[in-house]
Amino acid sequence: MAQVRTIASIYPVVALALLLGCTQVNNRPSDEESADNSRDESPSYEWSEEQIRNAVNTARAGRSLQPSEWPGGRKVAVSLSFDVDNETISLRNGSVSVGALSQGEYGARVALGRVLDVLAEDNIPASFFIPSVSMMLNPGMVDAIKSHGIHEFGIHGWIHETNTQLPEDVERRLVVQAIDYMEEMTGSRPVGYRAPSWNFSQNTLKIIQDLGFLYDSSLMADDRPYELLAEGEPSGLVELPVEWILDDAPLLNPRGSSYSSPREVLQVYKDEFDMAYEEGTMFLLTMHPHVIGHRSRILILRELIEHIKQKDENVWFATHQQVAEYVIEMSEDGESR
Repeated sequence: MAQVRTIASIYPVVALALLLGCTQVNNRPSDEESADNSRDESPSYEWSEEQIRNAVNTARAGRSLQPSEWPGGRKVAVSLSFDVDNETISLRNGSVSVGALSQGEYGARVALGRVLDVLAEDNIPASFFIPSVSMMLNPGMVDAIKSHGIHEFGIHGWIHETNTQLPEDVERRLVVQAIDYMEEMTGSRPVGYRAPSWNFSQNTLKIIQDLGFLYDSSLMADDRPYELLAEGEPSGLVELPVEWILDDAPLLNPRGSSYSSPREVLQVYKDEFDMAYEEGTMFLLTMHPHVIGHRSRILILRELIEHIKQKDENVWFATHQQVAEYVIEMSEDGESR
């Protein structure tokens, strides 16, 4: 753990947050705030065709990696994920508001245990994307997740930084730092990446390619797995797409404009699963322990699993890593559609 202590001493949590200069106060930055600082400042209606194509080609959807069937002939893949952000939502903005930090601490102190207990009831594997600072502040989370023996750890930034506000060298350094810290804490090197706030910069794809990730789960061009294109060329990276309506944070934020009651959110998730089952594709859900883990909300997870298990013999519960490995294998065998 000497390496861990060295990293922590060099990059104090609050000082690093201030250095990053992040200004968002919500979990997800707005479209305007997400704009890349390197973008062309001329009005987009004046752009040439080449400029327009260049703007969208940084990371674009390539071939579908949807397999002809899931393992064992099952009809649908269900992959549950949890972004364990905790205090980093405040710290990445340089905020030391005690109230906000306590709200994040709830995720580690209470909510994560509830989530793990619900998953354990049916031995369901999940993927946990964790900013390294979350592990630094709450190291007991690592052993709690590892004790179940079926879950995956994935990279979710260093301090939940906003990639589009960072120079390429800083973004790269923080990803490397996060990998090293997570490997030291968990004992294995992560293969999956999810950009903090799904905030994917013009440099992110190149960085995660160079660092040898198997898959990304930050983008939204499909409901099914696909290969990412980098500047129009196959990247070799699997994309396991996400979506705002399949994220608990915006729908369950009582101070947000899109707030819905837990029962309403549960119905959205059931409907999304039912359609994925009908299509024979994938149901991927993003949750946050500090959001879903409250007493009136954990019922969403428990009752959703009960609903899914009604079709249990046709459902493959899998981590993101397992899904990515399987679709790559099927694509190499020519069994994608």
